[in-house]
Amino acid sequence: MATSHCTHLIEVCAMGYFFSPVRVDVSARLHGQVRASLIETGRVLSDALILEPLKEEQYFEKREPFSVLGLLKSPMGLMVGFMLLAVFVLPKLMDSIDPEEMKRVQEEMRNRPAPSFSNLLQGRS
Repeated sequence: MATSHCTHLIEVCAMGYFFSPVRVDVSARLHGQVRASLIETGRVLSDALILEPLKEEQYFEKREPFSVLGLLKSPMGLMVGFMLLAVFVLPKLMDSIDPEEMKRVQEEMRNRPAPSFSNLLQGRS
C-alpha cells in the first residue's frame, strides 16, 4: 500500500529573528500538490513559500545608566547608609544622655550575668 501523502515540518533558524514553524503536506493522490500552513495560526500560505519573521529576537538586555538613587536603594547602599548613621549620629545621642543615668545603666550592665548559650536555647535570658 502506497502512502497517500507526506507531511514535513519546516523550522527556520536565522540568528536574530523568530519564524513560525510551517507544516508542508505533499499529496501523492493529487499529483504532488503542496499545501503549506503556519503551525501557530493555521493560516494557509500561498503557492509560493515565502516566510517572514514574526519578530526580532533580543538576546541581550540594555544596560541601565548609572543612577545615584539606584545605588542608594541597593542593599549595599542601605548598609553603608546605616553604618554612616551609626558612626556619626549614635555618638551624638550618647553625649545627650544624662551622666547620672549613664552611670546607672553601666552599673546594671556590670551586675547582670552574661547570658549563656544554653540559656538562650531554652528561651531564658
